[in-house]
Amino acid sequence: MVLAGRLGAFCESYPELSIEFVSSERLGDLVSEGIDLAIRFGKPRLSTLVARRLIEAPVLTVASPSYIERHGRPKHPSELDHHRCLQFVDPYSGRPYEWQFVRGKETVDVATSGPLIFTDPKSMMDECVAGTGIAQIIGWGARESLENHILIDLFPDWHGERFPLFAFHPSRRHPPAKVRAFVDFCVTVIKQL
Repeated sequence: MVLAGRLGAFCESYPELSIEFVSSERLGDLVSEGIDLAIRFGKPRLSTLVARRLIEAPVLTVASPSYIERHGRPKHPSELDHHRCLQFVDPYSGRPYEWQFVRGKETVDVATSGPLIFTDPKSMMDECVAGTGIAQIIGWGARESLENHILIDLFPDWHGERFPLFAFHPSRRHPPAKVRAFVDFCVTVIKQL
């Protein structure tokens, strides 16, 4: 959602490097798998990796107009327990993320349920657009869908929850120049969002 469609600029700047872009819901052993760098949403849980916070993204709760037409629009996050919510799996725990809403100093935890559980954010967003249910998504991936009214931000006053994006690499000492260059590229891309 953040880097796809922008990697060509990095390849042009560093033609001697090649990138193998692997999408996975888990963060394995980078060293044994020969991976130089991982970019992941969520708080780091592996102390053997160096983690650099790149940015924090807002979490939005969205639904398609067709879903709202059929099931109604919830007025408050606490009403979501009566709606079909599309769940996304936390790669560390293997369980769906819990839904939390933050507005100023107010926090509301909501137990949600629904017919589908996802490990792929694009598939979840496609199902949400199709009207299957309500989803919580990273705000960056939804700009065009929101502007074109393909998705509706259900709770625009509840954007206080943030989800951090980190770059992970295995070396505690100086990372290789290629890792530093790619992390710098990621920072530049994120600033443009």
